[in-house]
Amino acid sequence: MAQAKLITVLKEPFQALRHKAFAILYFAQTISLLGDAFTWVGLALLSYQFGKENSAVILASALTLRVVAFIIFSPFAGVLADRVDRKNILYITHFIRMAIICCLPFVNAEWQIYVLVFLLNVFNAFFTPTYKSIIPQVVDQRNYRQAIGLSTATFQLLGVLGPGLAGIIAVWFGPRDIFFVDAASFILAGILILMLPAQLISRPAHPISEKPLSAWADVVKGAKLLFGNKLIRFALAIEFISAIAGAQILVNTVGHIKSGLLLGDKQYGWAMAAFGIGAAVAAFVAGNLDKSKSRRVSLIVGVLLLGLAIAGANYVSYTVLLVLWLFAGLGQSLAEMPSETLIGENIASVEQGKVFGSHFAFSHLWWAIAYPIAGFTGSYFPGNDFLYGGIISLGILAIALLLISKTNKQ
Repeated sequence: MAQAKLITVLKEPFQALRHKAFAILYFAQTISLLGDAFTWVGLALLSYQFGKENSAVILASALTLRVVAFIIFSPFAGVLADRVDRKNILYITHFIRMAIICCLPFVNAEWQIYVLVFLLNVFNAFFTPTYKSIIPQVVDQRNYRQAIGLSTATFQLLGVLGPGLAGIIAVWFGPRDIFFVDAASFILAGILILMLPAQLISRPAHPISEKPLSAWADVVKGAKLLFGNKLIRFALAIEFISAIAGAQILVNTVGHIKSGLLLGDKQYGWAMAAFGIGAAVAAFVAGNLDKSKSRRVSLIVGVLLLGLAIAGANYVSYTVLLVLWLFAGLGQSLAEMPSETLIGENIASVEQGKVFGSHFAFSHLWWAIAYPIAGFTGSYFPGNDFLYGGIISLGILAIALLLISKTNKQ
């Protein structure tokens, strides 16, 4: 009986693939995500070619430009998704990204990497919110949570497996030619995007009856709708806390394993794999764990798991750390997934593009704030960095819950 129930839980996220349009969209995005892994492995190798001492600076700068592009452009991308043909946005931005990828093998100066990475992520900022705003249009309400869960789980899983596969392919093709493999993956994904039924996804589900706002006014409206709904607002607060804790893992794990535990790259890879696998497992089953309207249980349990897992990480053995990182991954998915589902369920379809765009920008802003905090704790409190990161995360959670409690009493 229990085994049958477990099989049902594991199979349920795949029910959304019965919707043909979502299946096409999902596989296009999966191939695109695999291509992204090729991009970042190729960039790491390319950066190394420009000088061993400079490679970390080049990659850090590229990641910063990536976040900046998302923060600046994704709100406008969401507005565009509410105004024009969404299928056109998908395939135009997709093929432009492919063209940019094809330029990367020919770079011969550092500044060219920065320009191409920034442009690549400008168009990524237009593609991703549009993709997210289409999901509620191509699946019914009953399967929407499963569709979001499947998309998120695939993102997490490819985050773990993608770089490894890309690394193996890079050995065969070399640091520059891997970008052509990347471009080929974009062609496959682009063909699937062109197969999407235009009549179903081209425009918002309901016509806009009121006079259209200016682009900037629409951006502001997207942010107001995002923060105006108390359920989404609470989910955004939890996402911020999750980013604070998650950044500690991404930034400080390598230093802890190499300097604190005196282990090597292989052990670091397994630790990050444990984190990614935990996140993927939670993403698959999250839709069945909390079916309430607010998802508050999932949000609070998730961020608690994440905060508690990192708080004790400085003082345990490597084996226990793997277990903690597995639970941290579970917690991060539980804490971050509900916000997208809440937008799909609580925002009118005609407004979802601008709201998804606004959410994409703010969620990356949270990480832009979280990374420096993680860098500070790692630099100034080595040996206690995770403890202080956990205290900060759990402290902000306590404040958020206290404010919510006071608001509900009024």
